[in-house]
Amino acid sequence: MAESLRLPSTQPTTVRNLVIVLGDQLDLQSSALQGFDAAQDLVWMAEVAEESTHVWSAKQRIAVFLSAMRHFAQSLRALGLPLDYTRLDALDNAGTLALELGKAITQLQPQALVMSAPGDWRVLQSLRTVAKTYELALDLRDDTHFFSTVREFASYAQGKKQVRLEYWYRELRRTHNILMDGKDPMGGQWNFDADNREAFGKAGPQNVPPPSRFVPDNITQEVLALVETRFASHPGSLHSFAWPVTRSQALMALETFIAQRLPLFGKYEDAMWVGEAWLYHSHLSCALNLKLLNPREVVQAAVDAYSKGHAPLAAVEGFIRQILGWREYVRGIYWLHMPQYLERNALNAQAALPAWYWTGQTEMACLKDAITQTLEHGYAHHIQRLMVTGLYALLLGVKPQAVHTWYLSVYVDAVEWVELPNTLGMGQFGDGGLMASKPYVASGKYIQRMSNHCAGCTYDPAQSTGPRACPFTTLYWDFLMRHEDDLKKNPRMAMQLKNLGRLDATARDSVTAHATAHRNAQL
Repeated sequence: MAESLRLPSTQPTTVRNLVIVLGDQLDLQSSALQGFDAAQDLVWMAEVAEESTHVWSAKQRIAVFLSAMRHFAQSLRALGLPLDYTRLDALDNAGTLALELGKAITQLQPQALVMSAPGDWRVLQSLRTVAKTYELALDLRDDTHFFSTVREFASYAQGKKQVRLEYWYRELRRTHNILMDGKDPMGGQWNFDADNREAFGKAGPQNVPPPSRFVPDNITQEVLALVETRFASHPGSLHSFAWPVTRSQALMALETFIAQRLPLFGKYEDAMWVGEAWLYHSHLSCALNLKLLNPREVVQAAVDAYSKGHAPLAAVEGFIRQILGWREYVRGIYWLHMPQYLERNALNAQAALPAWYWTGQTEMACLKDAITQTLEHGYAHHIQRLMVTGLYALLLGVKPQAVHTWYLSVYVDAVEWVELPNTLGMGQFGDGGLMASKPYVASGKYIQRMSNHCAGCTYDPAQSTGPRACPFTTLYWDFLMRHEDDLKKNPRMAMQLKNLGRLDATARDSVTAHATAHRNAQL
């Protein structure tokens, strides 16, 4: 707790600052709480239906936010901080952050509003409007939960035609002296991605340590019952709910990952296996995005593991790149380009998302496994998201905004600042290359190489036409044909287009016919 925090036992009669804490800002060290004076300041939190219904949020996602919020409120009360907290099931709950905040302002008459910058453009604009309506100053503070600020990223991006992850990541490595040997990267190279692409082989994963799962306590049990009742029609299941929802649980999950799974994380970070949801991944993104963990302590734990010889450099660098690299990069992209970024659709994809994305009821084995797992746990690792569910939507030609809505709905770690660029930019190439240097497209052979899904599937990834043609393979060639003229401008697509050039007119027509038939059957 910051030394500037004063904790008298009585609630203030006159409120100087109403300190807004959102559901993804559950950090006692947050910038919003710096300088907090409990003699005259008051924390404000509200559970509202809008945050679960503006997209059709899955039950696991709703529950993790509500449970973590209620546990954080318990921590505030234990510290003696005055708190105004509205529960979702309160009879007079107005249903939106804006309306609930307006009610609190009318009742409490604060002199000003204070908050850490939110991670959602929509929420920021809504709360700014409330402050303006009530003629209150809004002290919007930097979210200190990141290594960089949005202004630093904007300054770095200024004048650059393209801002690539790799170079921003290197900049942050230098600035914060992470995995550095003087001015050079440890191990003599910045990126060990080439060492981190192994599949499990025919034997599959062996002796994978169990994930950190936490038995729901009374607070969480109450939330689960509320979600089952209030959001009964929403997708997903709560039967397996066991996410960390407190700071202490998040720290336990971090410690367990570092000790048990980090050493093999890098080697198998791209691998998939039927029925294996957790593998060697950290499962820490939810706790990080709720702010139960600070990225600095997560990165330091990984660095310490390398320093002690517990984990190889390739694994540690690959893990750190996800946090110091991707996490900082996508946040910078989001705030630099919103709100226009949300509307981008560079490939003019217009198809609807297949209805079975909400059920997992498809004959395509890899998609069935990834989606079923997602609906059961609210989780899938990055390759399942990028190269299974995301790849299929890209090849099918689904409108990127529909894909974005699905990802924001179903994953427990989904907050728009991180989910939108990863989905619309990286996954769907909707921004035309602002993030990714090329569309991440592949045939079913990629999935066959990185998993065992194809062995038990109806379809054959080696076939693009015929009754056993793999839809990924068919749609891959169809995608290249549909976008051939534009893709020719991209030198990173040269090899794939060279392979496309080997298809004669008859083969092309056959692929187009099969792709059209498949697309019509799904939509």
